[in-house]
Amino acid sequence: MSCFGSDPNFCTECGNVLPLPGVEDTVRCPRCSFAIPVSEFSGREIRSTVVFNLVNRSTVVLEASGDSDMKGPVIDRRCSRCNKEGMIYHTRQMRSADEGQTVFFICIHCRYQEKEDS
Repeated sequence: MSCFGSDPNFCTECGNVLPLPGVEDTVRCPRCSFAIPVSEFSGREIRSTVVFNLVNRSTVVLEASGDSDMKGPVIDRRCSRCNKEGMIYHTRQMRSADEGQTVFFICIHCRYQEKEDS
């Protein structure tokens, strides 16, 4: 008797999402290795949806100025100079490889640059 009574896309033993049936005779759960015969998936339709974020919501590109530092993802960080929300960030390895990266933040409003060592 199985522990989970659920949708056939989930393992009935541990509840993990099952991989899609392939060429083998069984579908094996990647978490607990429970095997389900492929015949149990016969006649079932599997659908999935992928939703992409709009580029202009997550990235600001100011190509008119030609400033390569003003490209990148925008985060909700308040500028310490103009006190407005919205900064672009990028990381660079400034020190040895066993130390953290340095994160550079640039305000999209006043172009003030801050850095943070991690």
